[in-house]
Amino acid sequence: MKVFLTGATGFVGHHVAKALAAEGANLRLLVRKTSKLANLEGIAGDTHVGDLAQPETLAPALKDCDAVVHVAADYRLWIPDPAAMYHANVDGTRELLRLAREAGVPRVVYTSSVATMHFRTDGIVINEDTPVSLRDMVGHYKRSKFLAEQEAIKAAQAGQQVIILNPTSPIGSNDAKPTPTGRIFLDFLNGKFPAYMDTGLNLVDVSEVARTHVAALTKGQPGHRYILGGENLTLKQILDKMSAITGIPSPTVKIPFAVAATYAFFEEWITGRIGGREPRATLEEVRMGRKKMFASSAHAQQELDFRIVPVYPAMRAAIEWFRTNGYVAETGSQAKA
Repeated sequence: MKVFLTGATGFVGHHVAKALAAEGANLRLLVRKTSKLANLEGIAGDTHVGDLAQPETLAPALKDCDAVVHVAADYRLWIPDPAAMYHANVDGTRELLRLAREAGVPRVVYTSSVATMHFRTDGIVINEDTPVSLRDMVGHYKRSKFLAEQEAIKAAQAGQQVIILNPTSPIGSNDAKPTPTGRIFLDFLNGKFPAYMDTGLNLVDVSEVARTHVAALTKGQPGHRYILGGENLTLKQILDKMSAITGIPSPTVKIPFAVAATYAFFEEWITGRIGGREPRATLEEVRMGRKKMFASSAHAQQELDFRIVPVYPAMRAAIEWFRTNGYVAETGSQAKA
């Protein structure tokens, strides 16, 4: 099977590329002129230089492909120019789907996000059928992914074979950028997590997310959305697990929403708008933190043979990778055996 894969230089895309290659796929990997290619080392495949912001550069790569796996996305919770995020995530997805249709590519797997779901403040577990609208989206990243997902749904409704995957918060090795979830780990490892909010995430092993991308190529139903999640955990539980792995004390101070929001406001203004650097905390993150992002993956289990596996090994792998690759200023604490 010849597969055109976007996002292979990123975190999830790297693992998807490895999983596809392990199944013998003939890979054509999208890279930009400025892409760092370290995450492609050891993965067999041809690279194609192009850019989702320039759709005409993608058309040659789609020739004779059996499938497209579209993982690439602008995943940031703070961005100086939000228009660039919408251009990449929404326009880029719409145009790639159009080009795939025109090239006669039989199947598309689109990597959306659990961020497009409607979460609750009371921690009720949601699924793909939980009602949601654009008004429920907090911040530009969520709004752009929601709109991009709507493009995928419309394409499927028009007859294109598009399968939509919604990973929760993947964790594991090779999170080089890192993702916002990876930054939680780095802040903890570098002693920059003195307190926590009463919030929650669903953490999922990125390797299982990648394996299910491969399964979706043959088992996924066009137009269906599939949540790919692992364990529903409060932030405090996540920090306690990291403490058990590393020996670093878990924070014991819980800060109220108002305090976190005030800190994020000044971070955005002073560090972001005035200093031109990415703030350590944003109002978007704090607003998202008011809701516990707990989700069910039963649909993916039933149709894609998705497996909910313990997240502890993936957390350990992430921590070891960050330490090995120089992201952590060690202060004597070492990961436990």
